[in-house]
Amino acid sequence: MHFNMTEKTRYTDDELQEFKEIILKKLEKAQSDYDLLRSNIINDGNDTSDTSPTFKILEEGASTLGKEEAGRLAQRQLKFIQHLQAALIRIENKTYGICRATGKLIPKERLRAVPHATLSIDAKQG
Repeated sequence: MHFNMTEKTRYTDDELQEFKEIILKKLEKAQSDYDLLRSNIINDGNDTSDTSPTFKILEEGASTLGKEEAGRLAQRQLKFIQHLQAALIRIENKTYGICRATGKLIPKERLRAVPHATLSIDAKQG
């Protein structure tokens, strides 16, 4: 049986494992950012006791971040978390990294940058 390695149809388990670790790290960070945003909404942003470095995204105007803006950021963060969780499911199903549009593998570089991507750059531009 001749198997052409250049056109592989899915990533190997080792490769999937590598992506899984990237995603889990991002998920952990996203989750803590989300929690901070939520507490920012609840505390009205008056709480200065939290000087955690995770607050980088809000550092600029953490004290003046309005409820509305914090809410928007939290929404975005939540969406990101859901995308990452969906990516983990695709890893379990071994369908991770396959372009929705072309059915080909999304290049590793793109996945490392955007681990929840479901479209290759080509398909995105097309």
